Amino acid sequence: MVIGMLGFQTTVSRPVTLSGTGVHSGAEVTITFNPAEVDTGVVFHRMHDDGSVTELRAVSAQVGSTDLCTVLGFSPAHSVATVEHVMAALYALGLDNVVIEVHGAEMPIMDGSSAPFIEAIEQVGLVSLGVKRRYIRITKPVRIEHGGSWSEFRPYDGTRFEVEIDFECPLIGHQKWEGNLTAATFKSELSRARTFGFMRDVERLWASGHALGSSLENSVVISDDNTVINVEGLRYAKDEFVRHKALDAVGDLALAGAPFIGCYRSYRGGHKMNANALKALLSDPTAYEVVETSAARPRVTPRDFVAVNAPGFAPWSA
Repeated sequence: MVIGMLGFQTTVSRPVTLSGTGVHSGAEVTITFNPAEVDTGVVFHRMHDDGSVTELRAVSAQVGSTDLCTVLGFSPAHSVATVEHVMAALYALGLDNVVIEVHGAEMPIMDGSSAPFIEAIEQVGLVSLGVKRRYIRITKPVRIEHGGSWSEFRPYDGTRFEVEIDFECPLIGHQKWEGNLTAATFKSELSRARTFGFMRDVERLWASGHALGSSLENSVVISDDNTVINVEGLRYAKDEFVRHKALDAVGDLALAGAPFIGCYRSYRGGHKMNANALKALLSDPTAYEVVETSAARPRVTPRDFVAVNAPGFAPWSA
């Protein structure tokens, strides 16, 4: 099986900027993807009005709230929310090192998917930094359960996602998406899947200060009679819902700090389950090993990976 990721670390060739609305705050947000050096990782710089900057590394240890979205940071004034759609795009494209300058408290929701971020990054392109990328290879199963939900990592020669959802809503019901993750697969099968919600929840979310920027331009909305309100309907016939949950999972697991080689499976999961499964994996050093390619090349197979002596390589903990 071929793993569709470059063997070398990458960054963007030049800065690229996007602007949009924060789905929860309703405020205008501007972000800029800036080139970064080798081993920088993904770093968010939240720019404040007084000229100060809050730096947040996109790693598991920095994950705060996961109630309605994934938040980096532990206080509203020094955090960045709704990072999952951006992180999914970076992970799928194999973009390792970037500094994201943020003027606002959350990522812009754009159209509710990862597609606008994919398009922006591909507009400027990636450049190789000439240093081998390291990966986290799963060596034994790690599973967590909560109520009727579960998530697990399993060894696998590739990077694979198997995501299932089960809603009482008859429009959604039981759905499953599974596939090996490559840039091409992500772009064609997941990237355009939008966040979704129910009309019955709107007033409760507004009262709690959430979803203030949500609209039919950035969300699939399900009415009280279990139909899609959006005039254009679904982008993926019937199963856009599970595809978006899979997109979210890609973004949440990108917070490992390095790409993983293995299979991630979840049933009735979400941001919290994704985050807790990742923490369970990274807290067990017997469940994974750090590897790199024996000879970096554009496309590699499992045979090309070798374990590296990197006891200090734990980007997820910083």
